[in-house]
Amino acid sequence: MLNRRSFLIKSTLGSGLLLAGQFPFESLAAEKTRRLTILHTNDVHSRLEPFPADAGKNAFQGGVAARAALIEKIRREEEQVLVLDAGDIFQGTPYFNLYKGEPEIKAMSMMGYDATTMGNHDFDAGIEGFAHQLVHARFPVLVANYDFTETPLEGKTQPYALFKKGDIKVGIFGLGIQLKGLVPDDAYGKTKYLEPIAIANSVAERLKRKEKCDLVICLSHLGYEYNYRKVSDLLLAKETEHIDLIIGGHTHTFLDEPAMVKNKKGEDVVINQVGWAGLRLGRLDFVFDSKKSSKLSNAQSVIIGKQTRGL
Repeated sequence: MLNRRSFLIKSTLGSGLLLAGQFPFESLAAEKTRRLTILHTNDVHSRLEPFPADAGKNAFQGGVAARAALIEKIRREEEQVLVLDAGDIFQGTPYFNLYKGEPEIKAMSMMGYDATTMGNHDFDAGIEGFAHQLVHARFPVLVANYDFTETPLEGKTQPYALFKKGDIKVGIFGLGIQLKGLVPDDAYGKTKYLEPIAIANSVAERLKRKEKCDLVICLSHLGYEYNYRKVSDLLLAKETEHIDLIIGGHTHTFLDEPAMVKNKKGEDVVINQVGWAGLRLGRLDFVFDSKKSSKLSNAQSVIIGKQTRGL
């Protein structure tokens, strides 16, 4: 009798809460998390094929076929996926010497890349050469701190782009490295380099406040870290606000796990970079709560090799 009486009391209380609209079903539904998977590369340097058998520890690793298979596998498993690149698409194999970037851009388009930024080696066929290859691109080239006025790239790049993944809004912008002294003057022509930290603060604030983005990503070809005071991803994170994630390139840094750096507001910025030559595919899974606040829930640096073929 006591057990039956206890059950009836609990059932009555539960019914009363439900009728009063106080039962926590709505709050439980509101706490449903949303998930976004970000896949990324950097400094692929025209490595369309895997490394050969005599390449030591890199033997049989890399190559666009294996990378494409892995990206497709993840797309089948995850509902919301972004595929991004942080520059230096060109230079490093005979493919670039012969075809000046056409197969690289076509391969990225076929793999469904969502966006890239420019690296210094993307000027190796001249600014005209890069502009010519964009006819094959089915993704935007994002760079906010290069002014291409009166160059062949004028109007062919954009500072940022917006992406809607489910009900999550993502803003992505790009930053390039200082070209003077790194790239021959005639290769970049009249391109004007703008100080990246000031530009990053301006663009990221626009994306977060005006565009109401839930996640702001910077595709950076500034480099991860230097032994002297030069603008790097680590410095960029510390000196800016509103950036949630920096996907880096240029220094060919293999990070086994992302770095976490406090920005000017004391909030975490995630930084990741996956080496060079398409040897690895970075994977970052973010979850968003009912208020669309993001949290990194998983990070992997996946080695691209024979084991990924056919997946």
